[in-house]
Parts: sequence; C-alpha cells; structure tokens
Amino acid sequence: MSKSNYEIHPPEARWTHVALRVKEIQATIDWYTSNTPLSLVHFREDETGFAAWLGHDDNPKSPFVLVVSQFFPDKDPFADAPNTVLGPFAHFGIEVSSLEELKKAEKEIEKIGSLVMPLTEMPPPIGWIFMAKDPDGNTLEFSFDQGVYATYQALSKK
Repeated sequence: MSKSNYEIHPPEARWTHVALRVKEIQATIDWYTSNTPLSLVHFREDETGFAAWLGHDDNPKSPFVLVVSQFFPDKDPFADAPNTVLGPFAHFGIEVSSLEELKKAEKEIEKIGSLVMPLTEMPPPIGWIFMAKDPDGNTLEFSFDQGVYATYQALSKK
C-alpha cells in the first residue's frame, strides 16, 4: 500500500525541528525523557556519529522534534566551532497543565542539580515559570498559565 503525499511530506512548509550538538547523547536523551514530556522517537548511528529525535509521539501529522547529535571527534564537521548553547535568556519553553505539576517538576529538576531559576510568578502574560539547564547547558523554561497553548488554540479556531 502506498502512502499519501501528506504522510510523506507536509502539505506546506512547516517548522520541523531544532538541532543541538551535544557532548554525550545518552545523557541528553536520558535528561529530556526523564524531565520533559518528550520521548525518544528515533535514534541512529552513522559514519559521523549519533543522532536522536525527541518529540511528542501524539501528533504524527504535524511533528516537531528536538534533534540531538553527537559527532565522532574525527568526523565532527563543526569541530573548530564553539559548542553553542541556548541561554541565558534564549531557551526552549515547555508549558504544563497545572501549577501543581509545575511545582513537582521544579522539585525534580532541583534534586538533580539542573535548576537555575526557582519557581517565580511573573507578570502577565508570562505566568509561573522556572528555568533549568540540560546536560550541555541549554536553558529550558517550564511554565504554567503562560497561555501559549491556549492562545494558539483560540487563534486556530478563527
């Protein structure tokens, strides 16, 4: 059975991923799958190193993934470049469904030493947030009541 074009290609140009070069891919995979709602969608090894896709497995028709790559030292096409990270303000954002969930996530992040900004209530429209660092130093903002999800849903219904 052949797949429809929509199953193989997006119906129009879409934002599909953000890619990060990481030092230890398994540590990065473990951190994201333990501390965020992302799961491992795909993993591969080739002649240049390792790559993994982390994402939500509940939206296959409009995927967006975090690609993490660890290059073999002698195959790294960016070996002469610094390993850039998102931060201190540049960050990934994750919105959770309740303040209780956010408080629980903050405690878990603090236990593993990744908390860089404690839970804080910010002025509207930001809501409640805390900031964390992944194993490579990239910044993540965890939020509740920020409204990104709700605003997008409302706008898409118009």
